[in-house]
Amino acid sequence: MKKMLFNRFVELNGHPVSAAILKTIASSRLSRKLIKPFSRTYRINEGEAEFPIEHYDSLQSYFTRNLKKGSRPIDMRANTLISPVDGVVTDFGTIDMNQTLIIKDHLYSIKQILGEEKRAIPFKGGFFYVFYLSPSHYHHFHYPYDGELFSRYALGTTSFPVNDLGLRLGKQPFATNYRIISELSTAHGRMTMIKVGALNVNSIHIMDSSTVCKKGEEFGYFSFGSTVILFMENDGSFRPTVPVGSEVKLGQSVGEWVLPQ
Repeated sequence: MKKMLFNRFVELNGHPVSAAILKTIASSRLSRKLIKPFSRTYRINEGEAEFPIEHYDSLQSYFTRNLKKGSRPIDMRANTLISPVDGVVTDFGTIDMNQTLIIKDHLYSIKQILGEEKRAIPFKGGFFYVFYLSPSHYHHFHYPYDGELFSRYALGTTSFPVNDLGLRLGKQPFATNYRIISELSTAHGRMTMIKVGALNVNSIHIMDSSTVCKKGEEFGYFSFGSTVILFMENDGSFRPTVPVGSEVKLGQSVGEWVLPQ
């Protein structure tokens, strides 16, 4: 019962009025009493948080907490792709030559997710990852590889759940939910990172407008439940290094480009 209540606060409501009410409650000092039971329910490692739990004055401030410096070592090897978040790798695979992919038994068009055919073309035969952030996770997102940001734009309006049930029963939330899309140019081709909102409020916050993207560098956070999708251009040498269903940490290698012998 308690877990269901907390899920309502952070990811499971799709109506704009009730979503706004939940956001107001979660951001108020009245929600402070919910922080400790929230932490216990989701078994959050309190020792990783930037401040002691008593420091946070609302459930929202605790949910969007920073981590202590050094809590997430970054794999800086030149041939590794790192996880941009703490989360679960719910899916990954190849993007076929028709620019489509299957996520949780739903067929998605890259054009639908990115909004335009020309943005989808580079990813024919490429690779994708889906990272789901549950209420227990650190909710900031970081760059998965070095590169240069050449475009950032938003799509979608209404946001519905992006948890497992929402993906299976919903109407293609990755192609309809509010999302912010960052396009990067890297040494291994184009890379696009899609931050998908999951509640009918503006739950995606961009903190850094720099065009220089450094591997492991933070550039925003989610204020409610969320998902990150990563599209990568195919350069013929990439392979994943974690299985679907893996719980991963920010900075951990999730794939690598095989260097020539």
